[in-house]
Amino acid sequence: MAASKKDRDAVARLRREIARHNERYFVHDDPEIADADFDALVRELRALEERHPELASPDSPTARVGGSAAAFAPVTHRVPMTSLDNAMDADELRAWGERVAKGLDGAAVAYVCEPKIDGLAVSLRYEDGVLVQAATRGDGRVGEDVTANVATIADVPKRLAATRSARGVPGVLEVRGEVYMSTAAFRRLREEKERSNAARVAEGRKPEPVPANPRNAGAGSLRQKDPAVTASRGLSMWAYQLGEVVGGPAFASHAETLEYLRGLGLPVNPRVASVGSLAEVEDYCRETEARRHELGYEIDGVVVKVDDLAQREVLGFTSRAPRWAVAYKFAPEERHTLLRDIMVSVGRTGRVTPFAVLEPVVVSGSTVSMATLHNREQVALKDVRPGDTVVVRKAGDVIPEVVGPVLAKRPARAKPWKFPATCPCDLRSALVQAEGEADTRCVEPECPYQRDQRIIHFASRGAMDVEGLGERTVFALSDAGLVADPGDLYALDRDALLGLTVTSDDGEERRYFGEVSAGNLLAGIAASRSRPLPKLLVGLGVKHLGPAAAESLARRFGSLDAIAVAGAEEIAEVDGVGEVIAASVTSWFADAGHRAIVEKLRRGGVDFAHVVRSEAPQVLAGRAVVVTGTLEGWSREEAEAAIKDRGGKSPGSVSAKTYAVVAGAEPGASKVTKAAELGIPVLDEAGFRALLSTGELPGS
Repeated sequence: MAASKKDRDAVARLRREIARHNERYFVHDDPEIADADFDALVRELRALEERHPELASPDSPTARVGGSAAAFAPVTHRVPMTSLDNAMDADELRAWGERVAKGLDGAAVAYVCEPKIDGLAVSLRYEDGVLVQAATRGDGRVGEDVTANVATIADVPKRLAATRSARGVPGVLEVRGEVYMSTAAFRRLREEKERSNAARVAEGRKPEPVPANPRNAGAGSLRQKDPAVTASRGLSMWAYQLGEVVGGPAFASHAETLEYLRGLGLPVNPRVASVGSLAEVEDYCRETEARRHELGYEIDGVVVKVDDLAQREVLGFTSRAPRWAVAYKFAPEERHTLLRDIMVSVGRTGRVTPFAVLEPVVVSGSTVSMATLHNREQVALKDVRPGDTVVVRKAGDVIPEVVGPVLAKRPARAKPWKFPATCPCDLRSALVQAEGEADTRCVEPECPYQRDQRIIHFASRGAMDVEGLGERTVFALSDAGLVADPGDLYALDRDALLGLTVTSDDGEERRYFGEVSAGNLLAGIAASRSRPLPKLLVGLGVKHLGPAAAESLARRFGSLDAIAVAGAEEIAEVDGVGEVIAASVTSWFADAGHRAIVEKLRRGGVDFAHVVRSEAPQVLAGRAVVVTGTLEGWSREEAEAAIKDRGGKSPGSVSAKTYAVVAGAEPGASKVTKAAELGIPVLDEAGFRALLSTGELPGS
């Protein structure tokens, strides 16, 4: 069937849109839409072209790679730098595997899996082992000369090592790889930009755009006119492919080429893995996605390649991509959407937090309609305004965050948002920002929002974990006058719950609880009576008192009553507590209203002395052990728990008081460097096991 005018118009529109977005992404490093939205446009265009082959064109973005070079001298790639086709889910990955098998007449296939680095593709040309040129991918045929800037990257050798394992240095060796900005370097860059913006705002000047993500920041850093600026940004690189080779050894597999590159001193990602089946490929993809936030750099998927180079020759290329490789894409963690409004919420301590009301968008596998904006200063520094198109990020289980605006799409009449002067509750009390503090607070103790949030916090999973008591239920109980503080929860009975009515959206009165839901809530409240003392302490919401200090207080004093009567000096002496927390604890228990809540909890049967003591030998008592990198035998939380079970502490930073640093795969460079500077032992996983067993350092 011939294409309709609607389809022809759609193809033309999509080609224009994709070309414009390609230019903004590859040439200007200033994308207007998120990667996932761009991928959706390309997929829509490709589907139309496949449905109507007469509309296909060699000039279509589906037949080309990237954008054209513009800012630097052009470099023609002797071997084109092709892009990759995408697999958006496991079904598409399997479909690619089936095409590979069919193209090889059912022959056995081995694969190499590599993390897909979210960076900028480059080509490095070495002649007789010396780096002579570096270029971006550009449109796949012509890139930009960025030699001076790439030469500032510490990971990139200026001269190749002629080691025995490398089998000599060829006359010409072109190496393909990805330049990226580590998360630590990106964090430093953002902090520097935010400090600069804070000064600008204080002077009444407009803040400058803050980099939204490491990819954009890294690409912009690589394409600086001044190599000194590039050098200051801390860029890194992974090598992943060979291009042109003259006078080099022959290889049978991709895995061999990577080992060759390692032998020459080039950085090859340690997470590259060779697998023997597509099922193992799927396992690798699932595991890598689950652990993506343990890495020190951003990835957005896994690149899967046929390992056998002869099989690659058989499979060949399409007009834009190799048939022997595919990019398995993870669920997007960043999307662009409309910022409908900015509102504020009031927490249990009175802290007023602005949040974004968004046009709903799917990010990281879930629909996001609200996102945090942190505080008054962050709204000003990011300069986000109602009506803006904004970048929304949700990394795994992390609360969604508005990263910043897409300035190119800002409406002409958008006005800066002003923080409210009064609390949104019915009392309309004045909001206060204390001098030197970033937070704005409602200081009215009767504020109903604070009341409800204190109960929600008490019932939360990190505190008393009251099953069946979510926010909506707390609001209903509070509005009905059944609970005013956490102690009232333990006086609730079945009759009170079954008698609770609420007004529905259509104005009808209806019962909030049925027999089953009322029974479930009462069972959840009953189960919470026996929670360990540290959970109870956290649930009380004492300012500055977190889980670690609560654990220390529970172990030292053994009961809530003992903590309540202890003096500030005695509390401050507890390891990991200190004067600030001690003053906050004694002040909390000195308040008559707080003491009344404690008595309600006592009457309600809450256990004040449930302290879980570890049976593990306390071989690390008083010692601080820092964990960094990825361990095979433990998650980060499990490793830290193992240290604490043996009486030790596991802080997040290295200091002179640190006893040892445990470094897994890809450890934090700053922590390892700091340990070396201070002469603190750095242990591998085997050393960590020995430390947990004996408390002694290897060789001591």
